[in-house]
Amino acid sequence: MDVMGDKATLFESGRFVQPSGEEPTRDELSEMGDAAEEVRLGLAAQSGDAEAASVLGALLLRRGDLDGAEPHLRAATAAGDRAAANNLGVLLHQRGYPEEAAGWWRIAAVAGSAAAAHALGRYHRERGDEPAAEYWLRQSAEQGHVLGAYALADLLEHRGDVGAEHWMRAAAERGHREAAYRLARALDRRAGREDDSAADNAVAEAEQWYRQAAARGHRRAALHLGAILEKRGELKEAGRWYLTSARDGEPRAACALGFLLRDAGDTESAAVWWLRAAQEGDGNAANALGALHAERGETQTAERWYRAALDAGDDNGAYNLGLLCAEQGRTAQAEQWYRRAAYAGHREAANALAILLLQGGDATGAEPWFSKAAEAGSVDAAFNLGILYAGRGEEATALRWYERAAAAGHTEAALQVGIARLREGEEQEAERHLRCAAGGGSAEAAYRLAALLDARRPPEPAHELGEIVHEKTECEEWYERAATQGHRRAQVRVGMLAAARGDVVEAARWYRAAAEAGSRNGAFNLGLLLAREGSEPEAAVWWTRAADAGHGRAALRLALVYARRGELAEGQRWADRAVELGPAEVAERAGRLRDALREELSA
Repeated sequence: MDVMGDKATLFESGRFVQPSGEEPTRDELSEMGDAAEEVRLGLAAQSGDAEAASVLGALLLRRGDLDGAEPHLRAATAAGDRAAANNLGVLLHQRGYPEEAAGWWRIAAVAGSAAAAHALGRYHRERGDEPAAEYWLRQSAEQGHVLGAYALADLLEHRGDVGAEHWMRAAAERGHREAAYRLARALDRRAGREDDSAADNAVAEAEQWYRQAAARGHRRAALHLGAILEKRGELKEAGRWYLTSARDGEPRAACALGFLLRDAGDTESAAVWWLRAAQEGDGNAANALGALHAERGETQTAERWYRAALDAGDDNGAYNLGLLCAEQGRTAQAEQWYRRAAYAGHREAANALAILLLQGGDATGAEPWFSKAAEAGSVDAAFNLGILYAGRGEEATALRWYERAAAAGHTEAALQVGIARLREGEEQEAERHLRCAAGGGSAEAAYRLAALLDARRPPEPAHELGEIVHEKTECEEWYERAATQGHRRAQVRVGMLAAARGDVVEAARWYRAAAEAGSRNGAFNLGLLLAREGSEPEAAVWWTRAADAGHGRAALRLALVYARRGELAEGQRWADRAVELGPAEVAERAGRLRDALREELSA
C-alpha cells in the first residue's frame, strides 16, 4: 500500500553547530537533521497544525513506528487531511484491520487521493469484488497514479480485456519497471502472431521496453534483452545484460551466460555460472554441467548433475542419463531412462528408445515410439520411420516419411526422396531434393546430382582449330565436392574429367585417392594412366589390386602384361579370372587370349 502525503512535503533540515575537534559524517548530519525536523513537526502538530501532524505521522509510519504515527494521523484525518486518511488506512492494514483501513481509504479516495483509490482498488480485488476494484483503480489511474495504472492493467489483463495494454503502457511510460517488462512480453507474444512487417515492429518496441525495465534493475527484463541481443549476434552486449541479470539472482541468465562463455571458448568460467544456476534449481544448467563432466570422462559427476536436472523438473536429465548409460553399454538402464523421458513427452528420448528397441530386434515395439517422436516433431524419428518401412518393402509409406523429414531439412531424407524420384523418372523433383541434400553436405547426393546434370550435358563444343574445348561445368563442380568428401565414384569421375582435359597429374591424384580408399575402378584407371606414361610395372600393381577386388578388365590387362613378358602360365591364370569376372565383352576377349596361351603352352 502507498505511504504518501498528497499535499505536504518534509522541510529542509537546518544546520547545527557541532562540537569542535570532530567533523560529523554525512549520515550523522542527515540523522541530526531528521531529528530536528521531527522535533519541529511535533511542536507544530501539538499546536494544532494538521499538515505537520500528517507529515509527522507519515514519517513515523515509514520508520515502522506505528504506535507513534497513529495519533498524529488520526488528528490530521479529523482535520480533513486526505493524505493522513490514506496513511491511516495503510497503518491499520499493517495492524491487521483491513475493513477499517478500507473505510479510511474510501474517505481519502472520495476526497481525491489517487494513492487511496489505488489501495482501495487492491483491497476490493483481494476480496474478489472485481467491479469495485476496477472502479477505484480506474479512478487512481486516470489521476496519473502509476501504481493505479499498473494495478488496473493487471486486472484487465487477467480478464482478457483489450484495454489492458493502454494502462500497462501508461504505467511503463511513467517508469514502472514491471509494467515495462510485461508490456514487452505482450509485444513479444504479439510478434509471434503477426506478419513479418508487424512482427518486426513489435519485436523492436519490445526490445525498447525490455531495455527500460532492465535499466531499472528488472532481472528478467535483462535476461530477455540479452536473449534478443544474442540472437542478433551482438554477443558482447548480450553478455553484459546476462551478467547483470545473473548477479541479481536470475538463474536462467546465469545459465545463458554460461553457454555464451562456452561458445567463446571459456569453459571454466562457463562452469562457474552453470554451477551457480544449477545450485539455484536451473535444470538446463545442471544438464550443461553434466555434459561438461561427461566430455571429461567424469561419468559419476555427470550422472549426479543429470539427476539434479531431473529433480529440477527438466526431462532432458532423464534423456541425458539414458545417453550416458547407452555409451557405457548399460542398455537396460538406458532403456529405463529413455522411457521415463519419452513418457514425459521428450521426443528425442522417444526416438532414442525406438532405436534401442530396434537394435535389440524389437521392430514392433520400436515403431510406435518412432511414430510418437515423429508426430511430436522429431525429424530424425521421421527419417527412421522411413528406413523402417523401406526395410519392410513398404516403399510408398517410407517415401511419405522421408518427404516429411526432408521438408524439415533432413539431408539424408532429402537424398532418399531424390533417389526415389529418379527411379520414377521425375527428374525435376529429383534434382530439387538432391540439391537440398548436396547443399546439406551429403556426398552421395552431390555425386548423384552431378551424374544427373552430366547426363543432360550436350557434347563438348569443338574449337575452331578442331580441338575440343573442356570447360568446367556445374556437374564437375558437384563431382569435385563429392570427391573432396571422400566419395570414391566421384573421385574416379573427377579423375576421368581431368584426364579428358589433359591434366594427367590431377587425374592421377584423384584415381589414386579412390584406389587407396578401395575403389577397383580407381585402381584400374590409375593403372591405365601409369601404363600410358610408361610405368607398366606400377600399373600392374594397381591392376592386380583391382582384379583381386573383382574388376574383369583389370584381370584381362594383367593377362596381356604377363603374356607379353612370356609368363604364359600367369597370363593364363589371369585370363581365366577375366572370363569368370566379365562383363561379356571382356569374357569373350579373355577367352580367346586364354585359348591362345593354352595352345602356346601345349606346343
